[in-house]
Amino acid sequence: MQDTYDVVVLGSGAAGCTAALTAAAEGASVALLEKGDGFGGTTAMSGAVVWVPANPIAARHGISDTPEDALAYLDSLSHGLIDPVLAETLISTGPEMLEYLQTRTPLRMRLVERFPDYHPEHPGGMPGGGRSLEPELFCFQDLGAWGDRIAPEATIRRLRLCEQAQGGGTGTIPAQELREREQADIRSCGMALIGALLRGCLDNGVEAETGVRGEELVVSDGRVTGVEVEIGDQRLIVHARSGVVLATGGFEWDPELVRSFLRGPMTGPASTPTNTGDGLRMAMRVGASLGNMREAWWMPVCQIPGDTYLGHPRSVLTLRERTVPGSIMVNRRGLRFTNEASNYNAQGAALHAFDVPSFDYANIPAWIIFDERCFRAYGFSTLAPTDEPPEWISRGETLAALANAIEVPADALTKTVSRFNFNVQQTGRDPDFGRGDSAYDSWNGDQTQPGHAATLGALDQPPYYAVRVHPGTLGTKGGPRTDADGRVLDVDGAVIDGLYAVGNAMAGVTGMVYGGAGGTLGPAMTFGFRAGRHAAHLSSRAAVGTGPR
Repeated sequence: MQDTYDVVVLGSGAAGCTAALTAAAEGASVALLEKGDGFGGTTAMSGAVVWVPANPIAARHGISDTPEDALAYLDSLSHGLIDPVLAETLISTGPEMLEYLQTRTPLRMRLVERFPDYHPEHPGGMPGGGRSLEPELFCFQDLGAWGDRIAPEATIRRLRLCEQAQGGGTGTIPAQELREREQADIRSCGMALIGALLRGCLDNGVEAETGVRGEELVVSDGRVTGVEVEIGDQRLIVHARSGVVLATGGFEWDPELVRSFLRGPMTGPASTPTNTGDGLRMAMRVGASLGNMREAWWMPVCQIPGDTYLGHPRSVLTLRERTVPGSIMVNRRGLRFTNEASNYNAQGAALHAFDVPSFDYANIPAWIIFDERCFRAYGFSTLAPTDEPPEWISRGETLAALANAIEVPADALTKTVSRFNFNVQQTGRDPDFGRGDSAYDSWNGDQTQPGHAATLGALDQPPYYAVRVHPGTLGTKGGPRTDADGRVLDVDGAVIDGLYAVGNAMAGVTGMVYGGAGGTLGPAMTFGFRAGRHAAHLSSRAAVGTGPR
């Protein structure tokens, strides 16, 4: 590693890789520095769906979408928390970003067909899909030894999302095809996305290193000119002629920052444990203005005893488990409190509901309740329908026995299930919470069933089971405020020269909104693209003596 580059990028998730790739492709010398032992951050662990409205891939499928519709959609969900300039920038630049990466990397994206937006009935929403894309399969043999340095402890996935139940598929592919993918080390989802982006970075001359933690920004004459980093027990300064890009992820693994900023409890981060707010602290020290600090990409999670990632308890998203027929969620009072089939970000608000008389969170703890028929049809999390339910799943031969096992009122749980069953069996509807009414509700359910039946089914086949649900997050979405090119702003609204923030290290441009599948990575890659391009052009202008624009 050298001591001076044009652009230094801290963090190697999708935002950081996109920024580094773009800056290098535009002619800058670039260092991509990762704090962890492996590249990819949370992106490498993810499904890697990317939300890009009005994208050319959907257009080639004959799907009609416009920037105006996408902006109307975000505005309908904004609650005044979305900057209209940044929203317009996101929508107008997303398609350009996709085309740029396709010409400069091996990354190829495909449409996840029919995947609805998360609030498809809102103005401008897409109930029939078109905005959510996923990476094509990527052969890790094309990376050589670099492939072993991408999220080495993460689960290797071989199926595209569209082949999995969560993506509208069956969850299986022919055994011969799976063997061929394993033999060729062909991977999908987050590893495919990071693998293709990292290959593009390397091909464009980016110098990539792991085990390098950014500690403090270097400021000269009011401009960020580098960063002091820690490598093992050594500290050194890496100079940046054009700028430092913070792509360090969120702060969800730092209990002090979580307690100080988030709007409610969060006990189950599902991201990489290296997301401890390093970029946030560095930006705060140089006077950055902060925004969107109370928000996160919320999700309900379960935690399986003994299951860890990088030495920390692993939190697993509960998605299909609470959506399939024969399941509901209840709180500590044994009452339903939400549309269980709604998107996981919306569930964060449900878990944060505050009960004023008791001065406590009404829906924490929460439980997923399901019956034997549900388990034998769909399994649970990584458990197959043929497995024997393990001890970490609470069990009761009756609803009253299950209630006693999880310490909720037995009469309340029994009445809750009876009411739900009556409505499902007599009307095929959920008048209490509207489960099944939205086009999105059935997406993660049993798509072999028509309409509401894809997500509504009675719980009437004992034994009954329960799994505790924790308030979790894919990552926080607050950080330094930026302009449309990712340049960090100070508390007076002026640009801090030489400093950029992208991905979950910036103030999220969509406010409290999770527009659709890929709503995290779409903005991350779009503003990573803009920041990398701006920093590279700043370098080239400085080289010919024209100065920054």
